[in-house]
Amino acid sequence: MAEKPKMVNLAQKDLPEAWYNVLPDLPIPLEPPLHPATKEPVTPDDLAPLFPMGLIEQEVSTESYIEIPEEVRQVYRIWRPTPLVRAERLEKYLQTPARIYYKHEGVSPAGSHKPNTAVAQAYYNKKEGVKRLTTETGAGQWGSALAMGCSFFDLELQVFMVGSSFYQKPYRRMLIETWGAKVVPSPSPLTETGRKYLEEDPETSGSLGMAISEAVEMAMEGDDVKYSLGSVLNHVLLHQTVIGQEAQKAFEVFDDYPNVVIGCVGGGSNFAGTALPFVNDVKAGKDVRILAVEPASCPTLTGGKYEYDFGDIAGMTPLLLMYTLGHEFIPPPSHSGGLRYHGDAPIISLLVKEGLMDACTYHQVEVFDAAVMFARTEGHVPAPETAHAIKAVVDEAIKCRESGESECIFFNFSGHGMLDLAAYDDYNSGKLSDV
Repeated sequence: MAEKPKMVNLAQKDLPEAWYNVLPDLPIPLEPPLHPATKEPVTPDDLAPLFPMGLIEQEVSTESYIEIPEEVRQVYRIWRPTPLVRAERLEKYLQTPARIYYKHEGVSPAGSHKPNTAVAQAYYNKKEGVKRLTTETGAGQWGSALAMGCSFFDLELQVFMVGSSFYQKPYRRMLIETWGAKVVPSPSPLTETGRKYLEEDPETSGSLGMAISEAVEMAMEGDDVKYSLGSVLNHVLLHQTVIGQEAQKAFEVFDDYPNVVIGCVGGGSNFAGTALPFVNDVKAGKDVRILAVEPASCPTLTGGKYEYDFGDIAGMTPLLLMYTLGHEFIPPPSHSGGLRYHGDAPIISLLVKEGLMDACTYHQVEVFDAAVMFARTEGHVPAPETAHAIKAVVDEAIKCRESGESECIFFNFSGHGMLDLAAYDDYNSGKLSDV
């Protein structure tokens, strides 16, 4: 009998030809964004100052699949398809009958899943004659990915990086600058919003809400500049579905299929890209559970209210119906900068509210316990954000050990932690604490 593979690398011919759009498959229609001034549903014209029309059309599309432009697929081929790996050493360490698999998105040039949408967004902006983009970034994964995407399509980029992460993660700043973009800590003196919050608290650690406000404000200044968002919105989640689609095809080679699908959640992009292709399995009553994992310091899905709220702290963005901790909420500084967002994607929020997805939270120290366990068994050092998913995987595997059930557990290794070693230094030296 042939030995079963431990890793599946699909051929480039297996790269998805279209993104999967979950909107037609939602249990109830998604409520529209509201205009920040009128509180009426936004129109494409309302969004045009911020986004190119190609992305606006994707935001509201009801087509189940949207073709991936060949120019985007050509860039994807640099690192896609990404491998699906069986974590046998982790299984053995945990003495679990569970079968654990992960999709390794850390093999992208930027080290995370973020280029899946960064490349697409850069392409659509370039196609419509945009010269410059602005964006925010938390831990720097999104900012660096968009900097790479903009370098491929010859676009200028200004990144507003959450202040605490800017100083915690200097190598992400360097990566952004190496790909040709400009980056400043947020709040910054470059915008009215930034100056306001610096005056109120010169020592503020910043937040994604502040950084978004700054990026949106700058994007409204000229006709040749647009804003780019790395999570939350429908078109961003859409672009990430290459992850789950590739995984489903790779599971055919493994002759296996997930019972549990797990991902970390900040705004929801990597989790959505992994989980959305499996939503119809849940709707059909198959033995598939989907689990979102968030930090206890920013428990949006588990501790937020389901209501309309702004995506930024200054109230400049459209209001979205989502689980939110309030747009003025400033999470405490943590090493999981990419998960420090006050709201969640409306699509994810709706699916959690309707019971098609579950959510849980963990504290920082126990998350790093799991991260180090993974690094010492599987070799790969995960990003702090990814480590949240790994902690949930470990707990699910231990449940299987205790019950004797052999479940197939699948999670997204959304990014590596080689630029987050300061966090591991804090952990190894006993300085890391829960926040």
